Amino acid sequence: MVSLALTLVLIAFVIRLLQVQGVDAGTYAAKAEKNRYVGYTLAAERGGITDRNGVALATSVDAYDITADPTLFSREQLKIDDGPEQAAALLAPILGQDQQKIVNKLRPANKNLRYTLLASRQTPQVWKQIKDLKSALATKAETDKSTVNVLAGVLSVASSKRVYPNGDLAAGILGWVNSDGKGGGGVEQQLNKELSGKDGEIRYAQSGGRQVPTVGSTETPAVPGSDVELTIDRDIQWAAQNAITKQVQESRADRGYVIVQDTRTGEILAMANSPGFDPNDLSEASSANMGNAALQDAYEPGSTAKVMSMAAVLEEGVATPGTHVIVPNRLHRGDRLFKDDIDHDTWFLTLNGVLAKSSNIGTILATGQLGKTQSAANKVLYDYLRKFGLGSYTGLGFPGETRGILAAPDKWSTSQQYTIPFGQGLSLNAMQAASIYSTIANGGVRVEPTLVRGTEGPDGKFTEAPKPKKTRVVSAKTAKTLAQMLESVVDDREGTGTKARIPGYRVAGKTGTANRVDPATGKYRGYTSSFAGFAPADNPRITVYCAIQNATQGNYFGGQICGPIYKQVMEFALKTLQVPPTGAKPAKLPVAFN
Repeated sequence: MVSLALTLVLIAFVIRLLQVQGVDAGTYAAKAEKNRYVGYTLAAERGGITDRNGVALATSVDAYDITADPTLFSREQLKIDDGPEQAAALLAPILGQDQQKIVNKLRPANKNLRYTLLASRQTPQVWKQIKDLKSALATKAETDKSTVNVLAGVLSVASSKRVYPNGDLAAGILGWVNSDGKGGGGVEQQLNKELSGKDGEIRYAQSGGRQVPTVGSTETPAVPGSDVELTIDRDIQWAAQNAITKQVQESRADRGYVIVQDTRTGEILAMANSPGFDPNDLSEASSANMGNAALQDAYEPGSTAKVMSMAAVLEEGVATPGTHVIVPNRLHRGDRLFKDDIDHDTWFLTLNGVLAKSSNIGTILATGQLGKTQSAANKVLYDYLRKFGLGSYTGLGFPGETRGILAAPDKWSTSQQYTIPFGQGLSLNAMQAASIYSTIANGGVRVEPTLVRGTEGPDGKFTEAPKPKKTRVVSAKTAKTLAQMLESVVDDREGTGTKARIPGYRVAGKTGTANRVDPATGKYRGYTSSFAGFAPADNPRITVYCAIQNATQGNYFGGQICGPIYKQVMEFALKTLQVPPTGAKPAKLPVAFN
């Protein structure tokens, strides 16, 4: 009977074995394969961003994504009920996360889930801390059977973390990388595809949370992203950012921007915003300051726009720098009474003097000569404003950029017909304003501004950015005459931009103090103070534009608070780029007549 019983048992074993190995072999093999193999994404290393000299502005460092296999925290696996809770209690202080959040990830609704991300882009020190804790628990569990290695299912995947070595320097240009590893603003967003590269994948056998080395693995390598070289010069960017930050704080202003541009190539050497943010720590950043205000703020420029009106007048041949313009203290046009920024007796100015003294009335009188009727004059002026780039995007393709507001001339109100010539009733961004002066400095040819010099792929091949578009706006003769007139603004003792003088250099520039529309209320409140110009005036190399919004302490005139910034930044840029003075004497055009 014992033999018979053993025979029956063996027969049952044989039948079951035949069933497992023969009939259901495929099913069990598939289950084993599913439980045995795990796959992970291999994150591509994000390309770096450098300035024009190869100095790192954004780079990636080694990091780890802390992951887990939730099935390894189950009661079946650990033989305890509170495995997720014990693991979370150990991990929460290290990862700086809420304990319950970790528990929820380790005990998901889907019991078959084999992968969960606990924390992304952690430093090597964090992973080492977890790894050491895992090892200590494993060692203790070997000698003390009451100890359970509750961290056996915690794994890591090599990743990278975005780092900005210069802190808040050029943050408005660079942007940041979000928690998903994608660009969340600035160049990081604009060129995310080029910077990101292509993720790879690895699949390997595991047991107890560890890779089985004898089984092998399959891997599709990640393709690193391309490096991006900007036109920015880090040192000039620093000088511009330092200068505007200090003045914004002293003036208790809402914000300010400084742009430095190469007049010949259109390359942006600096684009500084204040206040800014540190992309290394977005938790401390204000959402209002995380963009690039120099491209995203639209505002009325004020008197810096008068140079376009003068360009139209000179190019159309209706006046010359020496043309006499009699400027009364008040001027009636339509139902409006216009005035200059100060009360004065009747001025007897040349056209050059109108620009030097920044006379609104003189500008209205001069541009009124552009057509036989005011409507015709408006149409001519509008065409020049458009050619200078107003109402259009700059060509940078930057996220969130505004093109400003410039209505068609038949839509200009009675007031706008006379205010647009002196920079009120239209709006632009700071880059557009800088480009206007670079156009004059470049002999009347507008070169679309550029921010990217090129990209270097994983193969080491450098690809230059497309050449910028060039457009003739005014003749070289008109541009040269305008440059001489702009010198009067700075050099003449009656000019409004004397604080922008640079010893040894000829400087061309223009002040601006505009009534400012408050974005919160849509009503005029405060002022936009600005200064724009280039140097050397007779052989231009660099344009600098500065604007400050709503200065509430001290002086608010553009020549007084932006002129010194222009001087400071321009001097630094000239020295950095080793631009020598020309040594030529300025033209000294007459400002007034008797």
